[in-house]
Amino acid sequence: MSHDKYDSHNKKILSNTNKHDQSNLNSSIALRVENLYKVYDSPAGKVFALRNINFSINTGEFVSIVGPSGSGKSTLLNMIGALDRPSHGKVFIGGIDIFALNDSQISEIRNSKIGFIFQSFNLINRTTILKNVMIPSIIKGDEEKQIIPRALKYLEFLGLKNKSSFKPINLSGGQQQRVAIARSLMNNPTIILADEPTGALDTKTGNEVFNLLRLLSSKFRRTIIMVTHNDELAAKTDRFIRIADGAVDKDFR
Repeated sequence: MSHDKYDSHNKKILSNTNKHDQSNLNSSIALRVENLYKVYDSPAGKVFALRNINFSINTGEFVSIVGPSGSGKSTLLNMIGALDRPSHGKVFIGGIDIFALNDSQISEIRNSKIGFIFQSFNLINRTTILKNVMIPSIIKGDEEKQIIPRALKYLEFLGLKNKSSFKPINLSGGQQQRVAIARSLMNNPTIILADEPTGALDTKTGNEVFNLLRLLSSKFRRTIIMVTHNDELAAKTDRFIRIADGAVDKDFR
């Protein structure tokens, strides 16, 4: 199958899968971060993990966040993903100030609006690939009979439908990361947060995973925010934001 036909085939799969909810993809601005600070108390005084972070990201944009270890990249990703609260400032997802919500509402936003991809895959080895992909929708409360076809469609899109009954331990690193990508798509999120998604992979497999993320952005309007140490991959994204000492050092478009 040619590359163009492959894209067309997969676009049809993903479009059919997402008919259950297109509302997440209609806003032009997916994310806005406003005057964001994260401050920790220490015996030596206050430590600023993040300081006065401001930027916005459009729907469908592929943005990488780069910077040295300890610069605040992962802390920033945790704020965007509503995994931790800022000390000061706001994060808007789809125009909603998420930290103005209560904990239950934040959990709902995190589950429905955000997909997560981790360097270590974070799959559950005691259960099947299919069940791993279904987990976000199970947490959401969807009925299993409704979500099995959707999970299988994503596995088909990523070339893993024939391995749906396998356990993660039986797959290669690249295959496990593709399972994690399928899982991140299950609730049709506006934003996918990828924390060093190629960090545990060899160069060839890492490039394949990166190209899948780029396809999700360019063809299917998923907003991808990727933390990476790989400057070569960062240069291939639509934009990269360099973080240094907890602040935005440069924003390259």
